[in-house]
Amino acid sequence: MTHIEALASCLLEGDPDKAWACIENYPESARPDVYHNLMTPAMRHIGHLWETNKITVADEHLATATCDFILSRLSYGIGKETSAGKAMFLCLDGEQHYLGLKMVDSLFKEHGWETRYFGPSLPLEYALHTAENWKPDVIGLSVSIVYHLPKLQQYVDAFSRLPENPAVLVGGRLTDLYNLRPHCKEDTVILRSLPETERWIQNDLTGGQQSGTTNSTPSPPVFES
Repeated sequence: MTHIEALASCLLEGDPDKAWACIENYPESARPDVYHNLMTPAMRHIGHLWETNKITVADEHLATATCDFILSRLSYGIGKETSAGKAMFLCLDGEQHYLGLKMVDSLFKEHGWETRYFGPSLPLEYALHTAENWKPDVIGLSVSIVYHLPKLQQYVDAFSRLPENPAVLVGGRLTDLYNLRPHCKEDTVILRSLPETERWIQNDLTGGQQSGTTNSTPSPPVFES
């Protein structure tokens, strides 16, 4: 059994202690590697099992809740000293897939950002009110359902009109399936993976390019799960 299959099995059991042991036994200890190469594939495997009727929706919910706990434990204590900027992360109204977004929030914290993570399904009016008052430098959006694409455009348009001109990042399962550019602004940053997101963060800290996408080899979409 691979590390990915072992972790998926522990998550489906709803056993956080066994799942944590799988994390500790993984040969790579860096959080980005654990997120990208272990936890994301494990949750994608669980999603495939659900899509093929090999597990129930209750099983999938239990695995998601257990994975959420593990992510919280992994990110505990990071980002205590912040100086890089402020970033807020949210799923569009009606979007429930938030684990990838939580990983992205953790990556930003690890690089010294002050963050606010709002999780699934935040209506635009409340997200916009927070952005107007808190004035983040970055706003990350997650979208995974195709009929939410018109809603994505509404969010992007609203945030692009903020006087502080925050960088708007978009990720999620659809980045690997559709061309999201028609639903975004020209300067919207579309990110397809956690490594790509980390490169964007590092480039931002060193004054590099902030917009556009890369042509890297396809990998599990960021903001997914």
